[in-house]
Amino acid sequence: MTHSEGTITDVKLIFQAALGCNASSIIVAHNHPLGNLKPSQADKDLTDKLRKAGHVLELPLLDYLILSSEGYFSFADEGLL
Repeated sequence: MTHSEGTITDVKLIFQAALGCNASSIIVAHNHPLGNLKPSQADKDLTDKLRKAGHVLELPLLDYLILSSEGYFSFADEGLL
């Protein structure tokens, strides 16, 4: 489990849901309620874990999005995947 912005994130549960839906890839998103779009180190670490797990499971992470009232941050758009 990863602690990210005050939330516990279990990578296994994310992929369990994706596999249960017969997904061929995933996009993960979460919000930053205070509006800051800059990814924290926890966001970066979680993205890396998701990317690696997706590679092993042949269920690629296409993007990881941070959403706020100010807009969004896309790890894919920024070349961070």
